[in-house]
Amino acid sequence: MTHLIESMAYTNATPWHGLGNRLSPKQPLEVWAKQAGMDWQIRESPVYYIADSNEGIGMTSLYEDQKVLYRSDTEAALSVVSQRYQVVQPSEILEFYRDLTRVSGFTLETAGVLKGGRKVWALAKTNQSAKLKGDDVVNGYLLLATACDGTLATTAQFTSIRVVCNNTLAIALENGTSAVKVPHSTTFDAKAVKQQLGLSISAWDDFIYRMKILSERKVKSHESMDFVLRLFADPSAKLANERAMKKVLTLYEGNGRGAELASSKGTAFGLLNAITEFVDHERRARSTDYRLDSAWFGAGANLKQKALNQSLELLR
Repeated sequence: MTHLIESMAYTNATPWHGLGNRLSPKQPLEVWAKQAGMDWQIRESPVYYIADSNEGIGMTSLYEDQKVLYRSDTEAALSVVSQRYQVVQPSEILEFYRDLTRVSGFTLETAGVLKGGRKVWALAKTNQSAKLKGDDVVNGYLLLATACDGTLATTAQFTSIRVVCNNTLAIALENGTSAVKVPHSTTFDAKAVKQQLGLSISAWDDFIYRMKILSERKVKSHESMDFVLRLFADPSAKLANERAMKKVLTLYEGNGRGAELASSKGTAFGLLNAITEFVDHERRARSTDYRLDSAWFGAGANLKQKALNQSLELLR
């Protein structure tokens, strides 16, 4: 089966997606770059085309509005973009964390390449952690990712990972957004992105406060059913959604990782985690790495955000 993940590296525990090369802790970024398959550059080339002629011999012409992006190591083409497109190199994604690991106590935990180099990311554990009822530990992380195929702006976002199940969930910033996004029509400025992120504890404290309130909010059976029905309300995909709803409710009612903990059993927090576990681990996908791409950047991430919004509505 074709994999989205070209290569990746990780330290500490095996990532929830179960892929990658394991590194010992506190490796320099240069080692990370090599082991994560990020030790190459995105290069640019003009676009030429051959037009058919009446004689059958085409003329080679330059198309000035576009350029080809390709890998420096394999020379494989990555995408065709406009001349205005601003490239973000794989090394810039890793370099973003250099001062955060030295000064702010962050620990780089995973980094890698998706879709043959079209998408790259790195994930670092922050120094933020909290415990909910029943020794349910949630840790804070900072994810930075970019793509060169038009599918993703350079995106920085705080995310949480629940230790008992490795479920991931984006954390809203102080301005209410879920991420800082830099379009490729502008230059990526790491310092400016960090200023927008704030790198403060207030967003984390607010997130954990909400998770604790959700863990106290008991959910009745009709509420859990209504919650799932609203989440998967799509008449055009009735059969698929019925399977998904049944799976989510099964996870919530005791079969999910950590579902029997005091923080989750019969609570809004448990209902939310049934959705995150479904997206991260159970949802149908072509492979584990396709699921990862969706859970962080695509339809899965959107579904988790919708579930979070709905769960917070239960507190009103």
